[in-house]
Amino acid sequence: MRPHGSADLLEARRRKAMELLRQQLSLNEVARRLGCHASSVMRWRDRVRRDGQRGLKARPTPGRPPRLSKARKERLLRLLLRGPAAFGYTTQVWTTKRIAELIRRTFAVSYHPAHVGRLMHSLGWSHQKPERRALERDEASIEQWKNTRWPRVKGGLRGWAPISSSSTNPGSS
Repeated sequence: MRPHGSADLLEARRRKAMELLRQQLSLNEVARRLGCHASSVMRWRDRVRRDGQRGLKARPTPGRPPRLSKARKERLLRLLLRGPAAFGYTTQVWTTKRIAELIRRTFAVSYHPAHVGRLMHSLGWSHQKPERRALERDEASIEQWKNTRWPRVKGGLRGWAPISSSSTNPGSS
């Protein structure tokens, strides 16, 4: 499995392996020092013999290419910033299902809603949950109530007092 790291880090690791081989260390010793397999060191050595130093260059990560290019992802973000109402939805909440539908309609690419969540995370968007609050909520009145009435309702701090579990004891709470 390919180690994580930038292309520069991978190339530096391979150059270090070639340096250690020039010091007459065995493939196994070089591999032990670098924390890789001897077969990797042998592959790098053979590539340098065949292609020279450019054989140590890191190649692109293998795997399926993304279905949305960078330009299309940027366009998707611009579309999302217009809000769901611009696309006919009644609420201002983007769900992964809605985003998947927008991607399908706009770019003719189908994504599972679970993958849309990962895609949005990679684009810097995070999962949001709308707060459930009444439309009639008056923040100023609430703040005033907290500052004036709540301290009286709550009462002052009480000191420690023994508590009895007896219901006939007037000192029990």
